[in-house]
This record gives sequence, C-alpha cells and structure tokens, in this order.
Amino acid sequence: MYKVFVNERPLILTNKLSETSNAPYFLLNADAINEALDGLSKKKLDEAFIYHPNHEEILKKFCKKIPLVVAAGGVVTNKEGKVLFIYRNDKWDLPKGKLDKGESIEECAIREVEEETGVKGLKIENFLKTTYHVFKRNGNYKLKEVHWYAMKTSFTGKLKGQKSEGIEKVKWKGPKKIQKALLNSYVNIKILFEG
Repeated sequence: MYKVFVNERPLILTNKLSETSNAPYFLLNADAINEALDGLSKKKLDEAFIYHPNHEEILKKFCKKIPLVVAAGGVVTNKEGKVLFIYRNDKWDLPKGKLDKGESIEECAIREVEEETGVKGLKIENFLKTTYHVFKRNGNYKLKEVHWYAMKTSFTGKLKGQKSEGIEKVKWKGPKKIQKALLNSYVNIKILFEG
C-alpha cells in the first residue's frame, strides 16, 4: 500500500480490495487517475483508492501515467536536540529538493538541506521513510517521491533561507515548538514525527 497525498487528502494505491472501505476507488488508467486526482485536489473527495492486484507493479504503472519527481530531504538535529525547520508558502516544512542527474539520493539530501538552510557539516544517521504527494506544475499532475533521512550536525552558524526557493525563515525548534509548527505543516511532515 502506498499513501499519496493530494491537497492533504490521501490517495491510496492498494492491491487489497478489502482496504478500499467505502471510499470511491478508481482503476489504474489515465482517465480514472485524473478523475481521482481532480476530486481530491478540488476537495470533492476526502480520500480515494486506486486498486491493482499486483503490489510490485502498482507504483510503476501509476508513474507511467503521472510523471515521477524524485527528491530527498532531512530531519536535521543539532547538539541541543533541536530540529531544523523551514517556513515557505505559509507553512512549516522540512528542507528537501529534487535529485540532480548523477547524484545519489543521500548526496541530494545533504546538498538540498545545505542550499535551503545554510547549515553545514551534515552527517546522515539513517534512512527514515519515503513519502509521496501529488502537485500540479504547468497544469499537469506530478508525483513527488521524497526520501527522508535523519541527520546530525554540530553547526552553530547563521541560518540562511534560500530566497530563490521562497524560504522565508529557517529555525531550530525544540519539542514544544515542533508540536506547534506541526499544526501548520503538511501531512507528510507530521508522519515523520509520529512515534
């Protein structure tokens, strides 16, 4: 099962009909996928399912209809145990970005965090999870697959948001401020902080 968020609403790609509960489900073809994405993005549907019997194939087939953008980012912790957040598009988010040709996903994660926040000396501790969401670019839907890593740094310098990426603020946040930030964030970011 894959959970793909469309305007903060789940589109679930599943190979189990039993998981489709009472929500509408759609077949794995271009028209049906677009109908599901439109319904979710316009908030006409609260959730939707796409069913295909083969779990291995479902994401591959979905990506044949909706172009895939691979990205990577980090949940960065400093020596005080605070986590690095960015503020863009009126929401708290975590630094991430698109994979460049020829770079590994880990290299991408480190580069993007550095570019978006000015933080240096990043070390990857471990892989956390992969999240999925759909966005629209030039009137076309795209699927973003983000590979998240836990990172550590002892950086104490000035934080600098990447203006060209629309980042207004970069902040280190402790537990209380993280909880507050998550109230104004994205579902995929909240998922990273769940137990």
